[in-house]
Amino acid sequence: MSGKGDTTRDQIVVAATRLFYGEGIRAASMDAIAEKAGVTKKTLYYHFTSKDELVAATIAASDQPTLELYRRWFAETDGGVADKVRGLFTKLGRSVDTPRWRGCGFLRTIAELASTPAHPAVKAGAAHKKRFEAWLATELRAHGVAGAAALARQLVILLDGATTVMLIHRDLAYVETAGQLALGLVETAQKTRRA
Repeated sequence: MSGKGDTTRDQIVVAATRLFYGEGIRAASMDAIAEKAGVTKKTLYYHFTSKDELVAATIAASDQPTLELYRRWFAETDGGVADKVRGLFTKLGRSVDTPRWRGCGFLRTIAELASTPAHPAVKAGAAHKKRFEAWLATELRAHGVAGAAALARQLVILLDGATTVMLIHRDLAYVETAGQLALGLVETAQKTRRA
């Protein structure tokens, strides 16, 4: 596909991502997506044969940028690995403390499509969460933390839980509390290795 085609496809994905995030997948029509992308419906269907395909493309397009954001937050946080893990929560809290924030796009997509577990977007969202967990385990291992895989899973549960509760209550204290718990888990794992 030519560069122009890629640009049009990207425009559609960006428009769909915004509408799916802002209104929900079922509420965002293909007509509204075409209008927001500035393309005809025929052009939209040239690039995506179905809404399901477009939903999966939006999840796939968000995967690497989201992972890169967490990698950057981790790298930019001063201190040891426990501080860096806590920094993920601190920076997440700062980034979501806005009235426009509607929760984790991956979790929202999976929740909205929960009745169709074979949906490509559900699979893509689950794969993203697994990639994040694997990255976190790799970072923990690289910093000499014992039980890195199990600890990464616990941290993902805390992070996703904090995101969900923050969406419900709109109170940063939940993210901060989860960050403090995460710090404690990593420090305990480090002590286990030294013992």
